Amino acid sequence: MTDLSKFDANGVSNPKNNIFGLPFTEEESKLVILPVPWEVTVSYGAGTARAAEHIFTASMQVDVFDNDTDNAWRKGFFMRPHDRKILMKSDYLRKEAELYLDYISKDELVEKNTFMCKSLKEINEGGANLNKWVYEQTSDLLNQGKLVALLGGDHSTPFGYYKALAERHNEFGILQIDAHCDLRKAYADFNYSHGSVMYNALNEIPQLKKIVQVGVRDYSQEEWEFICNSDFRLITYFDKEVKERLYEGQTWKEITDEIINHLPDKVYVSFDIDGLDPKLCPHTGTPVQGGFETEQILYLIKKITQSGRKFIGFDLVEVGTGEAEWDANVGAHVLWKLCNLLLAANS
Repeated sequence: MTDLSKFDANGVSNPKNNIFGLPFTEEESKLVILPVPWEVTVSYGAGTARAAEHIFTASMQVDVFDNDTDNAWRKGFFMRPHDRKILMKSDYLRKEAELYLDYISKDELVEKNTFMCKSLKEINEGGANLNKWVYEQTSDLLNQGKLVALLGGDHSTPFGYYKALAERHNEFGILQIDAHCDLRKAYADFNYSHGSVMYNALNEIPQLKKIVQVGVRDYSQEEWEFICNSDFRLITYFDKEVKERLYEGQTWKEITDEIINHLPDKVYVSFDIDGLDPKLCPHTGTPVQGGFETEQILYLIKKITQSGRKFIGFDLVEVGTGEAEWDANVGAHVLWKLCNLLLAANS
């Protein structure tokens, strides 16, 4: 283990060290952060494929102290460098997807255009290959006894991680923080779109017993009907309904307790940054007015661990890359807290 006696936790972060200026190697770290630079199917704003780079830079401004978890970071966490091949493939397929989305938005028939048929095939193959790569990376880390955090990229990126966890847990649930349901079937004919990740998870991962969504405020009729017909495998706390309950006198603790009661014993957290108020994530791919403060969501996650449930992993996705770096700053602080909470929960 790293000799922390020579590490000045109160000093200026050393950018030659790893994320947050921490001096750990991957081998020494209990938790490994896997960046996935992928945003092929985003349907509005782009940039999240490069979020990990921006968050790494912003992390040097985060104070290395966490009183909530008795400085759980001392167990070590490390972020791998992003894979350039994955990023280059994302950039290439993203251009294909932009042309494709523009084409279908004009009610053109895909089957009559050879180029568009080829593009759709390449995009879907790319998504499947990305899932396989994420599965292999996370599975290898889990086999080493590591805790794993996935840093997107768009919300399609953690799907392979869900499959790796499913091989190790007979059943688990996902707490999804999100402005969107992500329950569309092959959104825009993309099999593994960011807008379909939870639909795909429910249909392909039988070990996933329940998804509890919190903060949803932009969804389709198709998704609403899917929720209504899910036989309570899917429970959604719409942002509007949560706010109305708060306005009428209920406390966030009461609502939080209710949310947690729906979750099984093992819980994975999927944190789409757009679940927050867009003042905190203005350059996320699809911002929606409304949403939460960071402390509300971190309180919810902390209460999960205090309830006796096991916190088994998380992803943080859809962080934007605006010029002022505000999104990266918020993303870095959220990542810091999530990493410490995961480490503390698995001490």
